[in-house]
Amino acid sequence: MKKGKLLFTSLVLACMTLLAACGTGSGGGAAGGSNGGNAGGSSSGSATSTTSATSSDPSQLVIATGGTGGTYYPLGGAIAELIKEATGITTTAEVTGAAAENMRLIKDGDAHIAFVQGDIADYASKGTNMFQEDGKIENFQALGALYNETVQIVVSADSNINSVADLKGKRVSVGSPGSGTEVNAQQILEAYGLTFDDLQLQRLSFADSAKAIQDGQLDAAFQTAGAPTAAITELAATTGVKIIPIDADKIASLIEKYPFYVETTIPGNTYQTVPDDVTTVSVRAILVVQSDLSEDLVYKATKALFENVDKLPAKKEEIKLEGALQGVSLPVHPGAQKYYDEKGVQ
Repeated sequence: MKKGKLLFTSLVLACMTLLAACGTGSGGGAAGGSNGGNAGGSSSGSATSTTSATSSDPSQLVIATGGTGGTYYPLGGAIAELIKEATGITTTAEVTGAAAENMRLIKDGDAHIAFVQGDIADYASKGTNMFQEDGKIENFQALGALYNETVQIVVSADSNINSVADLKGKRVSVGSPGSGTEVNAQQILEAYGLTFDDLQLQRLSFADSAKAIQDGQLDAAFQTAGAPTAAITELAATTGVKIIPIDADKIASLIEKYPFYVETTIPGNTYQTVPDDVTTVSVRAILVVQSDLSEDLVYKATKALFENVDKLPAKKEEIKLEGALQGVSLPVHPGAQKYYDEKGVQ
């Protein structure tokens, strides 16, 4: 009788131990949304694994995008579907405050993939500019570059400003405080031997800058965005604009010092009062990923993106495989690099 009870007790304890082990393996792995829950990156210790018995990849992927009115969000939704089809992992695009916030979401494990301007990602990796206070972010790598975010220096059509050098002493907006545009403006002025102290400096959103130019209260404004930019198109239609070019030697020095820049030509008639081509620089809109995502997962995600560009809702003419590494100053994730090596992309 005692032996029977002991056997029964042993069986119960064995079952309880097995159940506890199973519970430990599946707990804490919610892939979290954008409401402060951890997104499940393995760097935070909360990821679950469903892709394979040995994979450390999360059971759900979160792509950090931007506002609903911008380009990042609809692109992110389409890319999420492509990744889901290629990997079998549920992937969602989350609305965010865009580039700088996206880097912090990656750092905290609340996003696995993120849209960001190449220069912002570079600052994050070095802990400079808007990341100086919090320090550098180290748990990410590049998946690849998508399209240009072009630095556009806008003045009214009848302005006597024709060069960056002419901005000295003028009323100039350099974008919102702490924005990527502000840093772009600082670097371009630096190439011409100028600083913010040489300007009557203003830090306005571009919507406010456009209105101020229209009202004659501002001489020039910097804007970093894909061209054509809606606010500039509207200003061209109401007031008329000129886009100030950047000289070739200054572009060369910018790219040498800041390799996330690429030379860009804004074609003539992009804006109705700008009939000629304008040479300037761009930073690239890129995708970054958490470094600890597996090579296999990132390979499949990269392949799914670049082999299905025709399914994207925007920028499909600009997103090209041959440009995937242009303006990328960061280390590339091994999974993405494997795909680029197969395709001969350098």
